[in-house]
Amino acid sequence: MINQFGSFSLYLSLFCSSYLIYKSFVSQSTINKRLGENVFSVLSVQLVLTLISFFSLIYAFVISDFSNITVYNNSHTLKPLFYKISGAWGNHEGSLLLWLLVLTVFLYIFFITTKKLNLKYRLLTIFFQQIIIFGFLVFIIFTSNPFLNIFPVPEEGLGLNPILQDPALAIHPPLLYVGYVGTSLIFSSSLATLVCGTINKTWASHIKNWILISWIFLSVGILLGSIWAYYELGWGGFWFWDPVENVSLMPWLCLTALLHTIIVLKNRNLFHGWTIILSITTFSLSMSGTFLVRSGILNSIHTFANDPTRGVFILIFLFILIVISVFIFFFNQKNIPDNLKKTYLISKETGILINNWFMMFFLSVVLIGTAYPIFLEVINDSKISVGPPFYHKLMVPFLIPFLFFMTVGPRTKWIKDKLMKFNLSQIILFVICLLISYLVTSITNTKYLFSLLLFSLSFYLFFNVIRSFSLKNSTLSQKVSHLGFSLFILSILLNGILSKEISSNMKVGDEINFMNKKITFENIKIEDGANFKTLIGNFKLHDRSQVTDFKPEIRIYNQPETITSEADISSSLYSDNFLVFSLLKSDGYFNVRYQYKPLMFWIWFSILIMSLGAVISFLRKNEK
Repeated sequence: MINQFGSFSLYLSLFCSSYLIYKSFVSQSTINKRLGENVFSVLSVQLVLTLISFFSLIYAFVISDFSNITVYNNSHTLKPLFYKISGAWGNHEGSLLLWLLVLTVFLYIFFITTKKLNLKYRLLTIFFQQIIIFGFLVFIIFTSNPFLNIFPVPEEGLGLNPILQDPALAIHPPLLYVGYVGTSLIFSSSLATLVCGTINKTWASHIKNWILISWIFLSVGILLGSIWAYYELGWGGFWFWDPVENVSLMPWLCLTALLHTIIVLKNRNLFHGWTIILSITTFSLSMSGTFLVRSGILNSIHTFANDPTRGVFILIFLFILIVISVFIFFFNQKNIPDNLKKTYLISKETGILINNWFMMFFLSVVLIGTAYPIFLEVINDSKISVGPPFYHKLMVPFLIPFLFFMTVGPRTKWIKDKLMKFNLSQIILFVICLLISYLVTSITNTKYLFSLLLFSLSFYLFFNVIRSFSLKNSTLSQKVSHLGFSLFILSILLNGILSKEISSNMKVGDEINFMNKKITFENIKIEDGANFKTLIGNFKLHDRSQVTDFKPEIRIYNQPETITSEADISSSLYSDNFLVFSLLKSDGYFNVRYQYKPLMFWIWFSILIMSLGAVISFLRKNEK
């Protein structure tokens, strides 16, 4: 019964979407108060119907209703309740339903919070957003219906992939989806304001809040996914340039560029066309990520690669949206104000434009590294792997000018500024940073001039941001966000040159020496978990006079049959000691991997600081 209830709600929601598309398009010439009330009523009904459908699916997971094929494929009676609930969106069908729910909620919030804005603009935003909602509804109902029945009803389900049964990953997808859906509203709003010819400071102030919301949720979502991959997959690092990681990074980079551009539009009424282009591009990248994750093209642990035809549908839908947006952009050029104001070479707006150029370059590198192997396989069936060296060699050299402009840019004034004269304190500060960097590179035997410059500018940016808190040359949100970013870059660089790793095949009783440390394999215990058996390895790390116990696990799940390796991590403010082991075919031997990872806490924490800066900007609406 619950399946039919949820499915019927989707069909009714599709009807509401069709009505809103028609009504919002044809009624622009006869705008009145009653029209607004009518639209609001239908939006409310659509929201209720989507909520009913979503919670129907959650209820089916909670009661283990295996007559529902989605529940059967992704749940099991032995699975803990928390993972039964999170399993509702830990699959292709459920994740799309969550997408739809967030789309509907965001549009509803948009309509009730924009009562003072032009009704035509609001209706056009609804029109474009409902096209997206309609596409998702058609996609869900006809290719990915989460309420299909299976007969005869099985007694047990197949279970959820064990590595997905994790608190961080339960929260990670909803946060990402909020970020992605936020870009859809920015997209719809940008097209609406373009058609209306209202690309101005007022619109910039309004849409900036949605950009901030999307950026915050996308940042925290990426952070949780990265932390999960760090301790669950045994990768031992904060980022591995996995294709699915990359598809979330690309809209984040574009959204970051858009966030800076909208500030220029709000304060100087410049970059109108560029703002619209970035809005379209950001949403297109979000949708592209949705396509790639569900197309079966990517080979990654966190894809929904079960039916490539679904990916084709999304690809066609994305193509239609891009064509529509490009068509609207070029045929409404007259509505984009001419930049009559002169832009000076040395000014804050020029600095932000340079920031955008760097962001677009980094985005291009990630896009090529992610997409090129796909196109190559399609063209000549050749398979290549693009790993970290590709990204590091192309992106890291450009960090030097990027960090320089990040240091100088915030100190410049709007409109026009003079060529800055470095005072004595700045010269002394740079010399100190140079000496610190020389010391760091010497200790680590990093003897490249490039590394010395990179570290010097990283320290110089960090200390300048700290110093900026005593000055009035920028907003509090900017200072906090840039503090987070400077700490992020510095932590990454230090982590990169100070990290150490050893991998060895060991059996019980063996010991290895590494970095003046000794790792001893004490014994193995076998225990029963909630829905798995676990082999617990007891290791001791002898570091001078300190002894640390490590208990990594090898978990054997029955439903589905899966073997996973659970790392044990000893964390502090300064470093992580990371140890993981895995089964080998050789009798009695295990592969043991130990990593020393400095400043991991500060890498994670710096992202939270950046997000805090965005939160401050959102709350302090009058900040310039």
